[in-house]
Amino acid sequence: MAAKFTYIDLFAGIGGFHAALSAMGGDCVKAVEIDPRAAALYEKNWGVPALADITELANDDGVKIPKHDVLVAGFPCQPFSKSGAQRGMEETRGTLYWNILKIIQKHHPTIVLLENVRNLAGPRHSHEWEVIIETLRAEGYRVSDKPAIFSPHLLDKKHGGRPQIRERVFIAATYVGGKLSQQDLEVEPPVNNKPIAGWDPNTWSLADDLLDVHESIPSESQLSDEEIRWIDAWDDFVKKMLKLRKNKKLPGFPLWSDSWIHPAALQIEEGTPAWKIDFLTKNANFYSDHSKLIDAWKAKWKIEEFPASRRKLEWQAQDANTLWETVMHFRPSGIRAKKATYVPALVAITQTSIIGPERRRLSVREAARLQGFPDSYSFDGQTSSATFKQLGNGVNIGVVWHVLKQLAERDKKVLAKRKPDLYQAIIESPMSPDSIIKRMKPVNKLR
Repeated sequence: MAAKFTYIDLFAGIGGFHAALSAMGGDCVKAVEIDPRAAALYEKNWGVPALADITELANDDGVKIPKHDVLVAGFPCQPFSKSGAQRGMEETRGTLYWNILKIIQKHHPTIVLLENVRNLAGPRHSHEWEVIIETLRAEGYRVSDKPAIFSPHLLDKKHGGRPQIRERVFIAATYVGGKLSQQDLEVEPPVNNKPIAGWDPNTWSLADDLLDVHESIPSESQLSDEEIRWIDAWDDFVKKMLKLRKNKKLPGFPLWSDSWIHPAALQIEEGTPAWKIDFLTKNANFYSDHSKLIDAWKAKWKIEEFPASRRKLEWQAQDANTLWETVMHFRPSGIRAKKATYVPALVAITQTSIIGPERRRLSVREAARLQGFPDSYSFDGQTSSATFKQLGNGVNIGVVWHVLKQLAERDKKVLAKRKPDLYQAIIESPMSPDSIIKRMKPVNKLR
């Protein structure tokens, strides 16, 4: 299969960017991933060696990266210096973005696509954001100073969407040359954080769009007897409370059973933050309104014997009638319940979603589907905890495809003239598992 363009995959993980770009007809001329387990999976599934350290490949001694058309990177966000009035390369020194910038300065790829957590575009990292935008513009790139934020649940399935709320920020830049990059400062980002035209994310259904009732679910996805008891207890609470309140929705604030006392007995310690005072007050008032039911429920289930984090409920399940029909997470802040249309973002720690109607946790294969990986992608040879961590750190394939497509539409005049093959490859590529599988190295299918 002849390549239509070349790309490099930095901070490559297990290959979310690779899946999208290769499916578009791209040839990966260099992959860089420092974690050996992730790099091993990358090579196993894509046939491209990836184990490398970017700080050794791009530094003051030179850039050991081949020329390429597209640079993609799910880079870590590191703080930049705020001393003095420094700007540009010197300010980024000591951060991994500096190594990316060295590569950009060397090759000036036609497209640069950087991905990070949404907080990169928040007020806490405004300085880092400004430095990245300024340095890219200084290198001749058209890039919006507004964040391009998007989530896979905002795309329908045929366009690569998945039932997962996973908001990520993208810095999408097209090389236009120094003069144009400084003239077009009001350019809009290629995507906004809204559903694509004609799509309603509330139509997602985990049962139809993610789960496969015929597949074998691994034992590690099953809930323990103790976990079932915690959920049964709070399920009993939800059903009793909805009946008592005549199906009026449960409160949206966190319910803390340890704080259920009459308002007159509430004592607030000096220095308690305002948000906590608000929650304590609301919980006391809630208890006052329902004390008879609550006391009987706590005695029945011996709630005081539950771990502290299991004596709390965060009900965010809208119109659900029972806890078992929701998607749940066991969090340090309590049991969080959401409506079972889509799941919260996969995270790189052990907070795996519990699919209430299935009475079990999300499986590795289902988590991979949430990131857009086809079932032929193999995680064989490593633990499930390692796989969940890799998926939690990864990028969603369908979102990469969508952002690149929208970027090509935004900058079509430049791309069609400068790199017509690249432009056509992006615009015309279908987002489908088959197009990804065709570019994968044959491996044995895993559960």
